Amino acid sequence: MSAGQQIIQDIKVDKIFFDFIDNEVCDGLEITATDFFESLSKILSELQESNQLLLDKRDELQSQIDEWHLQNKRIDPQKYKEFLESIGYVAEKPDEFSIEVEEVDDEISQVAGPQLVVPITNQRFVLNAVNARWGSLFDSLYGTNVIPNKGSMSTSFAHNLQRVNRTAELACDFLDEIAPLKGASYRQITTQVKYKGTLIFNLNDGEVATLINPSQYIGLTENGNILLKNNNLHIEIVCDQERSLHKSGIFDVILESAVTTIVDFEDSASTVSDEEKIHAYRNYLGLMKRELSASFVKGGETITRSLNNDKTYTDSHGAICKLPGTSLTLVRNVGIHMTTEMVTNNDGSPIPEGILDAMVTSLIALHDLKLKMNSKKGSIYIVKPKLHGPKEVKFTMDLFSAVEKALSIKENTLKIGVMDEERRTTLNLKACIYEARNRIIFINTGFLDRTGDEIHTSMMAGAIRCKNLIKEEAWFSAYEENNVSSGLESGLYKRAQIGKGMWAQPDQMRQMLDNKMVHLEAGASCSWVPSPTAATLHATHYHRFNVFRQQQELLSKHQKPNQDDLYKIPFLKLADQLSEEKIIKEINNNAQSILGYVVKWINQGIGCSKVQDINHIGLMEDRATLRISSQHMANWLHHKICTKDQVNKAFQDMAVIVDDQNKHDPNYLALAPNFDSFAYKASIALAFEGADQANGYTEDILIRFRRKFLEAKQAK
Repeated sequence: MSAGQQIIQDIKVDKIFFDFIDNEVCDGLEITATDFFESLSKILSELQESNQLLLDKRDELQSQIDEWHLQNKRIDPQKYKEFLESIGYVAEKPDEFSIEVEEVDDEISQVAGPQLVVPITNQRFVLNAVNARWGSLFDSLYGTNVIPNKGSMSTSFAHNLQRVNRTAELACDFLDEIAPLKGASYRQITTQVKYKGTLIFNLNDGEVATLINPSQYIGLTENGNILLKNNNLHIEIVCDQERSLHKSGIFDVILESAVTTIVDFEDSASTVSDEEKIHAYRNYLGLMKRELSASFVKGGETITRSLNNDKTYTDSHGAICKLPGTSLTLVRNVGIHMTTEMVTNNDGSPIPEGILDAMVTSLIALHDLKLKMNSKKGSIYIVKPKLHGPKEVKFTMDLFSAVEKALSIKENTLKIGVMDEERRTTLNLKACIYEARNRIIFINTGFLDRTGDEIHTSMMAGAIRCKNLIKEEAWFSAYEENNVSSGLESGLYKRAQIGKGMWAQPDQMRQMLDNKMVHLEAGASCSWVPSPTAATLHATHYHRFNVFRQQQELLSKHQKPNQDDLYKIPFLKLADQLSEEKIIKEINNNAQSILGYVVKWINQGIGCSKVQDINHIGLMEDRATLRISSQHMANWLHHKICTKDQVNKAFQDMAVIVDDQNKHDPNYLALAPNFDSFAYKASIALAFEGADQANGYTEDILIRFRRKFLEAKQAK
């Protein structure tokens, strides 16, 4: 044993980690670090073997599927389905049931709205995300391409008055739609008259106007701003004739935006070293203790950010009330396939990092159970990714029970969000929900991971279509519809969130406004967005469309997607007509995407970043996008759609482009012309070793080369 480890029962704990738990996390709690690690040792003795058996089962099932495809080059859909049932890949469906989860905060059960996902490793990003509970509609309209940035509407260092006026007019049009006035428009407002219990506006024609629906008026904030409510979301109207640059008296409209935020230890985070992982835990600790802050220099001035205070307002009856200033926070742990050497078994073998995450994030959340500043209902919300089917969900429920017992908190305090992002989970979604029926607060589709798993599961079956065509396939629409219908049938209506995946283009806000309403129309009560600005703009959809009414209509129709479509593999079609030019374009696209993400992961430890694609459009990339790109390239290599030489050339050509796209980053390390960096080698490995990676996951390769990079850096 090294001097940097402590033996506690059957485990060894790195001293730096023990001290962090002892001196920082347990400070103020009725539990010692020794107690904590003794409990962890006990949980590992009970559940570690089960964790490994579940991973072995994944490998066994994949091996059986590979063999079946090798023996059945022509797929009979019915025989394929029967085969998957015979090996236990498809489980028996449960009898009809309804979830029985209790003590769920209103932000999850009663409010439909945008959801942010943010890497826990970046304090500034975390604060921006959690503070995005409220956002300026004026800023979000003025600063994005919702208003075209050209001609007389171009942005400049000084405020463009024409753009300001257009911003105000769009905001007034929005208010006219969701909180209309009797016989008037918000464009006509000059001032407000503050009568107790009644909202009256003075108009520019000397008349007055009131709300068509007076119940939308909630009260006045401590700054005298007007507070309205629509579809359970709040709107704050800032009336200030002196400051307003528009002819109306409206200076700004503040929307309740990111109602919930997931702080992420998984796909958007890179935590390879002990120091990086402890840094992530420390950020979450600061969040739960309401002490997180971040300082940075902007324009030569040091700015410090912290968590927003709650909003105080006087309601229409004269009572003083409060609204949360920050999002309700959920935490996403790593998957059960991840391991860590920060704690090892006595034989030196690593332990499952998913078990450690559940224990540590729950321990940290004990601070909020005392403060009740995040969850007013006294719950801890943990999103568990990459679960394959009901047995893995059942294992997670056993883990949560063990954690609750270890930390002396009451049963079912730990709630689970289940990511529907693996093929075996989709095909067994109701059975998965059933296993978590007392804890489930969230199901969410994740197209990118789900596609990556679709490709890997069917790796031996045949070549897959180009990435941009996969969404046209029957399985994709069935997958999205199945998620909503299974959730509603299981009783998630006004009890748990039904979510949809990320809008990945943070600069394309006009397109998001035009397209993302479909998630609400499909019945999703939350949907992921890439930034606070996107959250505010997406919130306008939830004001315009009543999701819960839509869910009721969907329930009354009893329409179900064609389950057989879920088994259809998105094979390459003759009609796709793959010329050599198309092949080169597709592998260039994949290579550029892989390199652009991996170079920052390996060299800078950045797990989520805006990566320019081959057309120089910024896309939010994380390990889910990496999984699909690497698996797609591995699939085409395996089925000889492209050659090894073509792939190598694609990586070299795209490395030059990626270098140019990052030339203004002072911390960037170039890929070309040597093509021998750890980042470049990792990118190549993801393509050429992709078919052999368990479930097509990218973590093993990323971590292997990140460690080599850190070791080389330390040796210098």
